Amino acid sequence: MTQKYESYIAGRWVGGKSFSPDENPSDLDNPVGEFADADAADVAEAAAAAKVAQRAWAATTPQQRADILDRIGSEILARKEELGRLLAMEEGKRLPESMGEAARAGQIFKFFAGEALRIPGERLASTRPGVDIEITREPVGVVGIIAPWNFPLAIPAWKIAPALAYGNSVVFKPAESVPACAWALAEIISRAGVPDGVFNLVIGTGGVVGKAIVDAPEIDALSFTGSVATGNRLLQDAAARGLKIQLEMGGKNPLVVMADADLDQAVRCAIDGAFFSTGQRCTASSRLIVERPVYDAFVERMQKAMQALKVGPALAGDTDIGPVASARQFEQDRSYIQIGRDEGARLLWGGETVDVGPRGYYLQPTLFEARPDHRISVEEIFGPVACVMPADDYEHALSLANDTRYGLCGGICTTSLRHTTHFKRHAQVGMVMVNLPTAGVDPHVAFGGRKGSSYGPREQGRYAAEFYTTVKTAYTAA
Repeated sequence: MTQKYESYIAGRWVGGKSFSPDENPSDLDNPVGEFADADAADVAEAAAAAKVAQRAWAATTPQQRADILDRIGSEILARKEELGRLLAMEEGKRLPESMGEAARAGQIFKFFAGEALRIPGERLASTRPGVDIEITREPVGVVGIIAPWNFPLAIPAWKIAPALAYGNSVVFKPAESVPACAWALAEIISRAGVPDGVFNLVIGTGGVVGKAIVDAPEIDALSFTGSVATGNRLLQDAAARGLKIQLEMGGKNPLVVMADADLDQAVRCAIDGAFFSTGQRCTASSRLIVERPVYDAFVERMQKAMQALKVGPALAGDTDIGPVASARQFEQDRSYIQIGRDEGARLLWGGETVDVGPRGYYLQPTLFEARPDHRISVEEIFGPVACVMPADDYEHALSLANDTRYGLCGGICTTSLRHTTHFKRHAQVGMVMVNLPTAGVDPHVAFGGRKGSSYGPREQGRYAAEFYTTVKTAYTAA
């Protein structure tokens, strides 16, 4: 019997007028299930319910909210293998990575269970005698959350958990290609003691559900992770309404390899950052910038390492790289590979589709030698496609690293303390990795970038309070 995934609105499961298939990118002949297509009326109902429920939720004690979030986190951790298998089937991430993501989602809820008990405030002396000043943080209200498909458990967790911890209510729209993971998360939340209406899941397309969330008058703040084009449209819509907004919109992240680097370590960082999770990470190392004295040796080792990677089904035990997540993404990746060829970039390895048995979206990891002005060096591909280019020296490498409209993260492989210190200070990014893959961050510290990658307050860690709360200053005559 085909599993059907419904929306969750005002404490009840709601089917749509129609259902759409939920594809399994590892095996197109065995779909995960079907999901209900919500419409604008469903969003209106969810937003209205969230508005009504938020005031009482904000009035609960921090301990009540902490206990609920802790229960959610504990169940996710207890079921990480089951949830990891679902994630692997639906998104195509290989099982070890999928289980790791499920565990991370659980850890995020547990972290924000603690943060619910640590909501910051200040008491200050006034410049006027006989006056006390108290600065407190209050929930912003109803938060609309629009999440992407590439981390279908972790990214919703790091948006939903702080929203609930600080006393907000939520209307959550997942990417329509990963409804099963969103449904599983919502089902856990629905049994954890969250009052009806405080958390709402609305499954559907961005053009219908996403737009309705942005337009709903009950929405006080919007947190979005996705493409630059969509983010920019949302920013304009939010500005017109005076809506508080937080945007994470991708990256074209550099990994600099200096001549003094441990080359084996540098290759491991590049392989992990560029190709694991099928390269479908906004923090992926899509531009490899290598100092000339070790350029040829680095490329040779990269080619050898890439040849050893096995592309296969997400649940297969020997898979290194799973399928591309969807037909749309698969065609985008292939189109960029053709663009690279047409531009004159030199294909060093990969670029071909792979037949692994089951029908799926299988693509070799791909490496081009490219110029900085090639489109494949400039535009975010969001797949297992990376470019490598030589740098004359450290200053040239840093210039190439910063020559992008994005600024999410950047990495450097070096044994030089001088270069490490300078790169950490002068890389125009929000996150710097030294002798580590650019992809891979901790859930208890700030996440976000600069330039075209991010807009608004940072996500994760205690910095989440900047978006999910509003500051109030109260003056009292003694």
